[in-house]
Amino acid sequence: MLGSALMDGPDPQHRLTTAGQDADLDGRLSAELDAFNVAASGVADQREFTVKIEDDSGELLGGLSGWTWGPSAGISMVWVREDQRGSGLGGRLLAAADDVARERGCRRVFVSSFTFQAPGFYERHGFVECARTPEHPLDGTADVHLVKHLPPTS
Repeated sequence: MLGSALMDGPDPQHRLTTAGQDADLDGRLSAELDAFNVAASGVADQREFTVKIEDDSGELLGGLSGWTWGPSAGISMVWVREDQRGSGLGGRLLAAADDVARERGCRRVFVSSFTFQAPGFYERHGFVECARTPEHPLDGTADVHLVKHLPPTS
């Protein structure tokens, strides 16, 4: 149930609120967790990146978003327009992400994919399954976690 209520407990002045998407709260939580992670790890080099492929008219054919933090990179989202799937664009997006990761000194790349999405695609591009969350997001499915170790740059 979405709403707001005073909390039970030692300080009844605290208010607990549930709501839909809240970009301001997401931004604050991200900033607070980033600060905690930097303090705990000593690694402050956290950056996001994107890769996109467009046709001659500027129409988006595919894209990828990700992040780097110290020696690790993560792929958050990959999408290729349906009529372009199987054309090699997804592989080009992953290769570009690998290049960004290497340029930033990363030694590994992580990604997650639901079983009904594309774990096989990632495996064909050098990723190896390292964990699996069963029954997520739906019964009979899983969230597959994969990693690819990048060869050292020469």
